[in-house]
Amino acid sequence: MRLTFLGTGTSFGVPVVGCDCPVCTSPDPRDRRTRHGSLLSLEDGRTVLVDTPPELRLQLLREGAVRVDAVWFTHVHADHLHGIDDLRIFSLRSRQSVPAFCSESAREVLRRRFEYVFSETSDPEDATLRPEISLHTVRAGRPTVVAGRRFLPLAVPHGRQEVFGFRVGRLGYITDAKDLPPATLSALRGVHTLVLNALWWGNPHPNHFNVEEAVSAALEVGAERTFLVHLSHRVGHEDLLGRLPEGITPAYDGLTVEIPDEQDDDGLDHAQTEEMNT
Repeated sequence: MRLTFLGTGTSFGVPVVGCDCPVCTSPDPRDRRTRHGSLLSLEDGRTVLVDTPPELRLQLLREGAVRVDAVWFTHVHADHLHGIDDLRIFSLRSRQSVPAFCSESAREVLRRRFEYVFSETSDPEDATLRPEISLHTVRAGRPTVVAGRRFLPLAVPHGRQEVFGFRVGRLGYITDAKDLPPATLSALRGVHTLVLNALWWGNPHPNHFNVEEAVSAALEVGAERTFLVHLSHRVGHEDLLGRLPEGITPAYDGLTVEIPDEQDDDGLDHAQTEEMNT
């Protein structure tokens, strides 16, 4: 598998509008962070998009992406969701709906917030004006098949919301977490590559890991390498590189990493894996 980080910033992005701090004015391109999203490329050529941030079109153009076979929505905050209309080209080109996977609560928000997408009474003549998306609900700890691969949904707390990361093969992916509950931590053990959110040094946030908390969580998981995302303008890339423990590094927009892929080494009970058709 191959993972490309489309966006590694917080909801404000970096640079922050109107800010002249050292990171926002940094000449280092790795300090320019769009909102959170990733693209997972599978062995058979299929791709899974993680979240649809507001800059999605520009991110996909930058990476030369030509297909999206499925979407994994971690949660419904605007910085992870409001580029959803940019899925329109993929359903139009393939002439079929794009399957999207999310929690039951996220499904209800999606249907309310984007009625023009999910309304069952839309005028057929307007079909090209909206993306065709089929929603599939997932439950924490219940494996499901996404683009032909087993994904294990992993729940983490994020304020009043529950965010769904996942494990697929030897990749563990968590964003917008404040904690790794015991079941999630257990499911992540044995991953080769881990993705975790981290805002800044010090000053604990009520809903997100700071860098110290993310490092502690990463060491508990014990992955060979951990990439930090959802980074704010309070941390510069080069500074993080110099201060983080070995094996833990900041991701940056456009970074692509290869993940050793052993399909049978994913920590899942294959007999319980099921396609979700809700």
